[in-house]
Amino acid sequence: MPLLVGIVVTSGLPMAAAPRAAASAPPTVQLRLPAPTGRHGIGTVSLHLVDPSRPDPWVPTQPFRELMIQLWYPAAAVDGYPLAPWLEPATVAAYEQSNGLPAGVLSWPSTHANVGAPMARHAGRRPVVLYSHGLGGGRTENTGLVEDLASHGYIVVAIDHIHDARVVGLPDGRLETTAIPELTHDNELRLTTQAVDARVRDTRFVLDQLAAINGGDNPDAERRPLPRGLRGTLDLNHIGMFGHSDGGATTAAAMHLDSRISAGVNLDGTLWTPEARAGSTRPLLLFGKQNLDPFQANTWAAFWASHRGPKLRLSLIGSTHATFEDVAVLVPQAASTLGISAERLAAAFGAIDGQRAIVILRAYLKAYFDVYLRHRGDRLLNGPTVRYPEVQFVC
Repeated sequence: MPLLVGIVVTSGLPMAAAPRAAASAPPTVQLRLPAPTGRHGIGTVSLHLVDPSRPDPWVPTQPFRELMIQLWYPAAAVDGYPLAPWLEPATVAAYEQSNGLPAGVLSWPSTHANVGAPMARHAGRRPVVLYSHGLGGGRTENTGLVEDLASHGYIVVAIDHIHDARVVGLPDGRLETTAIPELTHDNELRLTTQAVDARVRDTRFVLDQLAAINGGDNPDAERRPLPRGLRGTLDLNHIGMFGHSDGGATTAAAMHLDSRISAGVNLDGTLWTPEARAGSTRPLLLFGKQNLDPFQANTWAAFWASHRGPKLRLSLIGSTHATFEDVAVLVPQAASTLGISAERLAAAFGAIDGQRAIVILRAYLKAYFDVYLRHRGDRLLNGPTVRYPEVQFVC
């Protein structure tokens, strides 16, 4: 029985005890994400993209590839624009069912971004950062990091890799769920390699569509209106990318194959494919859990030997694979209601508190992209600091 919010799918961590039965309706737990730290209000908009040049990699009978993306950006004004939910309402029931959660127990958080708010244009073009989720995850799984970057002036584009993601709602009312076969010891390398290859193609297609948006086109399949002021504000000469788990592998592989991506961050992802391990001439940060799995460690060592650009490897002391997602903040808020013990929480997320972990991850993610996309010096990357003793500079 899954723990919560895709932990079992995205990290293979131990499962929680079943939610306790209640004689009456269960209490509702309001989940909350930490507020962003930047000075900008945030806008957001979702787009439905269709690539007619290739079939879906997991449903071959579908002759074209569909994606959902979500843009997060600094807003000129937010009053009168509703807050975006962490989970789209149409996906909640399927999401809860796939995680073994009874309906009505959790009140999913709102984000801090306002749907359709106009883009802030006073600072000119802004650097762009792509986000790729873990296998079986979704574009919302690292909203805490995504919207923090947007609050500091970045335009962040989170990608839902449909039929790889757990559940994705489309504008026409369809719900598309994962179509990847169950991973086993015998098929894991083959299927994960196939997934990363498909995700890289997704990423390159998204980059093409961002260029169209910047030029004034609207690639949304339903032609829904884009936020006012978006045209011309994407600095496509300064593009970064980050991802968690297989999203980190996607980041490394996409950087190897597409020079449009100037800098990347891999959050605890095994580098499954030759392209991911081959590296590039551009900067990439490996930020991992305290104890890497042996195979993961081997892939990182292969990358380190091949990569020709700037590189840095950090370790978050007290962390596990799931520490690098929103669940590290959200799950503990519902633990008592769901009957999740302190021991089970520690097994899932390690010794570090989730609220502390997101503070650290936000700081280093922003520092890295500030240095390599904005060319601003940040001493945080120079070595250990008493501000964040949990971060170990490995090499």
